[in-house]
Amino acid sequence: MMSDGTPAWPSDAFAGAAGAEALPPQPAPPRIKVLHVITKFWAGAGGNTLLTVLGADPARYETWVAGCEGGPLWERAERAGVRAVRLKRFHETIAPLADLYVLLQLVRLIRRERPAIVHTHSAKAGFLGRLAAWLCHTPVVVHTFHGLPFHDFMSARRKRVYVLLDRLVRPMTDAFLAVAPRVAREAVEQRIAPPGGIVVVPSAVELDQIPTAPDPSVRIELGIGPDVPLIGTVGRLEYQKAPLDFVRMAARVAATRPGACFVMVGEGPLAAEAQAEARRLGVEIRFLGFRADAPLVASAFDVFVISSLYEGLGRALTEAVASGRPVVATAVNGVPDLIVPGATGLLATPGDPATLADCVLWLLEHPAEARQMGDAGGHWVRWMFDPARMCQLIDQAYCRLLGLPGPAAEAPPPAPQLRRRSPAGREGTPSRPGNGPQPTTATAMTVFDSEA
Repeated sequence: MMSDGTPAWPSDAFAGAAGAEALPPQPAPPRIKVLHVITKFWAGAGGNTLLTVLGADPARYETWVAGCEGGPLWERAERAGVRAVRLKRFHETIAPLADLYVLLQLVRLIRRERPAIVHTHSAKAGFLGRLAAWLCHTPVVVHTFHGLPFHDFMSARRKRVYVLLDRLVRPMTDAFLAVAPRVAREAVEQRIAPPGGIVVVPSAVELDQIPTAPDPSVRIELGIGPDVPLIGTVGRLEYQKAPLDFVRMAARVAATRPGACFVMVGEGPLAAEAQAEARRLGVEIRFLGFRADAPLVASAFDVFVISSLYEGLGRALTEAVASGRPVVATAVNGVPDLIVPGATGLLATPGDPATLADCVLWLLEHPAEARQMGDAGGHWVRWMFDPARMCQLIDQAYCRLLGLPGPAAEAPPPAPQLRRRSPAGREGTPSRPGNGPQPTTATAMTVFDSEA
């Protein structure tokens, strides 16, 4: 890149004089091999990684994914031509012997395939993948923070261990990406990414699968009238998502708005406990379990609630905002980068169901303002979180690290037109037999210059 921002070597700049079919067989240019390493190839980080590999230009990249066994995304990736490697004994929690086995699998894979780039995602894969890449002298190592592996709701000792592990592999990393500005800032403040060495790349969602208006079939299926307030959430029923806080919020809202209905979409280890809490508090909640059409169900919500205790940004949150739903979310990690109070939704303190309930009630009591927030958020997300935009930003990062100009580099000006200039300054066309007067003395010469 030149000092004025002009690419030093524009790519795809040359117009073909003949089509490929008219040429003798030509060698295909070598593709850039990229290995993505992720712990769980499902949920938020998994969905983001899937869109990353599906959006990579197959003419320029040979893409691989390695991660835990299980999850619904492997088959889709393989159908698209992505090389998939399911790592045995790969678990989310720290397990020294199993982790060593996973590390050995990664080292063998990297030594055999020799990727130019190893791109890691999530905490466990981020540590093991970067360590394996460093051991194998991989040219470029990239890590994406989809969220941070530590939070204020874990023990101080455990948090110190997670921070230490991330700091150990920081020098083994050539570039850092983050899904939101606050995630990037916290990574720098915790010294797990260097100042000035992290770039924000919003985590894309498949916008074409997200409704932009409520689907009436959802309320018909649930037996809920069109004018009944419907408050819901989508996500795994696990500790991070704090499903019990949603239940307690629902009980408080129901006490003020007894006609309101509540829906929880998702499954997880706290499902039975959340149902028991709803019975204890006497609030009726429809637990729908896993729904492949979760965005369709969420389109019918009058208020979408995120009660997470920690969250990088949250795929369900992004999809909810993209559908134009008014949102109440806890102010954790990257969430305030998307939910701006009074503009795209309302924020509550994590672990505080009473504040969640107050925000939900405010939106129900101010439907015009709630609708404006939903519309504004949907318009913004559909630009910021477009998959093509995310893939272009990642592509630019890869090309910068490899010294390539990238596909978006500016093309050079058209080839110059040539003209003849005599020593006396007279101009004409280049001399050819039968085309005007020819030089008559030994000192006469033809000079060509570019047409400015």
